[in-house]
This record gives sequence, C-alpha cells and structure tokens, in this order.
Amino acid sequence: MADLITITDPDDPRLRDYTGLTDVELRRRREPAEGLFIAEGEKVIRRAKDAGYEMRSMLLSAKWVDVMRDVIDEIPAPVYAVSPDLAERVTGYHVHRGALASMQRKPLPTAGELLAATRRVVVMEAVNDHTNIGAIFRSAAALGMDAVLLSPDCADPLYRRSVKVSMGAVFSVPYARLEAWPKSLDSVREAGFKLLALTPHEKASPIDVAAPQSLERVALMLGAEGDGLSTQALVAADEWVRIPMAHGVDSLNVGAAAAVAFYAVAQG
Repeated sequence: MADLITITDPDDPRLRDYTGLTDVELRRRREPAEGLFIAEGEKVIRRAKDAGYEMRSMLLSAKWVDVMRDVIDEIPAPVYAVSPDLAERVTGYHVHRGALASMQRKPLPTAGELLAATRRVVVMEAVNDHTNIGAIFRSAAALGMDAVLLSPDCADPLYRRSVKVSMGAVFSVPYARLEAWPKSLDSVREAGFKLLALTPHEKASPIDVAAPQSLERVALMLGAEGDGLSTQALVAADEWVRIPMAHGVDSLNVGAAAAVAFYAVAQG
C-alpha cells in the first residue's frame, strides 16, 4: 500500500518529477535522461499501470484521493496529496484532471524485434508535434496497426501531451527508434515490408488503387505536418500513395490523414 503524504511546500524536493511540466525543452531533455514520464488523468494513469509501467509517485488533489483509492492501495510508491493551487505552482498550469503520476520508462525494443513480429507498421519521419504524435498513436491502436517506427528526430511519444492526446494508446502500440535515417528504411524492406509513402503528390497512386490491404507486409510512411516526407524518404519508398481529395482540398492534417490511411492499410 502506498503512503499518502500531504505536502504544502511547492519547493519540496519530493515533487521534483512534477516541476515545470510546461517547459517543453526542459522535459524533452530531462524525462528520457532520467527514465521517467508523466501520466495525466485517471484513465491514463490506470492504463499506464495496467501496461506494466512502474509508478514512481502520484500527485493528487484531495478530491481525487477517493477516486484513485484502489490504485493507491495497490502500489508501493508514495502518493502526494496537494491543493489545486499548489499543484499549479509546481507544474506551471492548472491541473484540471486533478491526478498526475510519474512513471518509470521501459527499455525500448529494437526495430528489428518489432519488424519480426508484425505485419502493419507506421513509419514516422520528423513528426515533432506532440499533439500529432498522440493522435497518430491513438489511430494506430484503434485501427489495427501493429507497431510504430520513429525517425531519430521524431517527438517523444511518452511526453505528457502525447500521452494525454493518445488517451494512453501509446502504451498499447509498441514502438522503436530507427537509428539511421533514411538508411534504416533498407532494414524495413529487407524484413519483407513494402514501403508506402503517404503524400499528396499528383504522381502518387490513390490509396484504394494501391490496395495496401492485399499486401502481406506494409510499412506506411508519414511525414511532418506541412513539410511532409523528405525527398530522401520519398526516394527510399517502394510506392507513393495518396488519399483522394474533393472540393479543392489538397491535404489533411497528418493525424487525420493517418487515420484514413490506417483504415485502408489494416484491413488485410
């Protein structure tokens, strides 16, 4: 059973995991280096725990203690009870969901391990917006994609905003980093995957014509919002595919485009 500890000092060193949560650059450097991430909200905390992530501590507003009582009774980590005002002073924003947990990261699998056990994978290049990362993971989980591979410059899926937007789906879709870009795409192809680059380019085949659902193994490549896939990534792809558009719309937000494409890919 966890210890329930009431804290009234925002500078208490026990709250260090929760300080400056709005400072993106600080958290990008600190969280991976220290092996932690922040889960926000009851559902996300429960999903992280159920996915096997070890809890370092929990930060709760008083009214959430009863809601999270069963979790408190299960975990050995300390639980810090604070006022909403103190939580805001520590984190830098109004914690309207009232519950935060600091979780221990797990070692990531290698890309090779994921490729050996999957048929439908997402490959992201330079997607560095945390909202888009979270949305893509949520769609990947909902629509049956098996895994995600990230270029070295993609954002952290376990950053608080990514986890929150995904509603914890980042815990249910395995992911790995590709260490060399775009050279690592060769290993994806060698594992038996056909590399499909999603692009609005007029030379791309409509995704329904490309019929990815009929392929044994598919790796769907997505680029960053606005820029899309780089020239190097497009050259490395086996085929370019696009989502047919109407009413003069030339493209969709990458999160929306991913959902449409995942549905087309994952039906096989």
